[in-house]
Amino acid sequence: MELFWIVFFIFDIIFMTDCARGPPRVAEKVAHRQTVRIGRTMKLQCPVEGDPPPLIMWTKDGRNIHSGWMRFRVLQQALRIKEVEAEDAGTFICKATNGFGSVNINYTLIVIDDSSSGREGARPAGETEYSTDLTGKLVRPRFTQPAKMRKRVIARPVGSSVRLKCTASGNPRPDIVWLKDSRPLTPEEVGEGRKKKWTLSLKNLTPEHSGKYTCHVSNRAGEINATYKVEVIQRTNSKPILTGTHPVNTTVDYGGTTSFQCKVRSDVKPVIQWLKRVEPGGESKYNSTIEVGDHRFVVLPTGEVWSRPDGSYLNKLLITRAKEEDAGMYICLGANTMGYSFRSAFLTVLPDPKPPFSPIPSVLPPSLPWPVIIGIPAGVVFILGTVLLWFCQSRKHCSSGAIISAQTLPNGHRQPPRDRVLAAADKDCIGSVTYEEYLAQQQQQQLLLAQAAPKVYPKIYSDIHTHTHSHVDGKIHQHQHIHYQC
Repeated sequence: MELFWIVFFIFDIIFMTDCARGPPRVAEKVAHRQTVRIGRTMKLQCPVEGDPPPLIMWTKDGRNIHSGWMRFRVLQQALRIKEVEAEDAGTFICKATNGFGSVNINYTLIVIDDSSSGREGARPAGETEYSTDLTGKLVRPRFTQPAKMRKRVIARPVGSSVRLKCTASGNPRPDIVWLKDSRPLTPEEVGEGRKKKWTLSLKNLTPEHSGKYTCHVSNRAGEINATYKVEVIQRTNSKPILTGTHPVNTTVDYGGTTSFQCKVRSDVKPVIQWLKRVEPGGESKYNSTIEVGDHRFVVLPTGEVWSRPDGSYLNKLLITRAKEEDAGMYICLGANTMGYSFRSAFLTVLPDPKPPFSPIPSVLPPSLPWPVIIGIPAGVVFILGTVLLWFCQSRKHCSSGAIISAQTLPNGHRQPPRDRVLAAADKDCIGSVTYEEYLAQQQQQQLLLAQAAPKVYPKIYSDIHTHTHSHVDGKIHQHQHIHYQC
């Protein structure tokens, strides 16, 4: 019976889990008809959700959008198009798929070309968007975006695209002519529209597109040129290659932030993974490790892999709040169906300049209240002071001598002063004085008692006895002892 309930419980969990999972679904409404002007940046949203999270793929007019589409960037839940062109108009589909099914979101993108309006059509042929001041002085052409023209040698794989810019201004308006290997390109090759003149777009590259492309910009005041060298590389099925020098050895302050980056060139999008070597004895710190050769490694979480215009892929490993245990060897591994490549680098974490504070343990338990902590030492000091004061008073009282009334001593029992010894013995004070000292103290005490007011009668207890000693030679020695207690 117990086994039955266990099996029933497991099936119930599985059933509830399956109910929670399902195909992707659209999270919010979208406008399926989108409009954008030439030259603007457009973003098409793909608000889908599902469990497990779906894989998203974008297509345009039935063609998959990949990293070779230079102005297109596939984001986590969107598609971004930079510097929209007229031929970007069409049907875009976002397809989200997981193990339970798929869902599509369709967009129709309409691109508005301002140059085809009546206002623009009134311009003479060959005019651009730049104003002309025919009454002013002549200004020779100049490039207005030189930062976008710095890279003049460009390598692209087959099937990708490239855009060559030569935006310029001047007075009067300059004109531009594009040439390939010193041969003018036809209007169809250049494209039409005012934006197209200053940017040459080459799509679906083939080896025949390789060559030197020159833009010749001129007006009545002068002319300027810029030349690009385009090289189209034939794709080959090979394993990924780590390009550049990254990752490199890095040093970081304790508690600081640093990163490793890895650049991989691959014909298809590779899998980039970061590993950290586990030092001997440190296996217990991690839930799972993998063994490669004589070393063990832990697999680290990997962020998004970005595709670059040159056909390579980039990934970064971010390390925040660096600690001593973060130091060690890190490996970037790039893999595809043809194989893998890897490269290692070391991270050094500097010591903490502020060592942790170690509080001195208290003798008393921390749970005791403050009155008890203060009262115990104070009580000990008070008791010690009281005992010391009592001891001093007792010594002072004993040194002053005992007062015994002389009338209690019979005259017949008195001995010569030199033979009499006064001994005082008590549990509190023990002393012995001569009879002469005793008489002097008695007289002084009687004088003080006579002068004192009111009269004080001290309690004096005495015990007088006489000792007689007989010696062998016939001598007899007798002396008297007076015992007092004060």
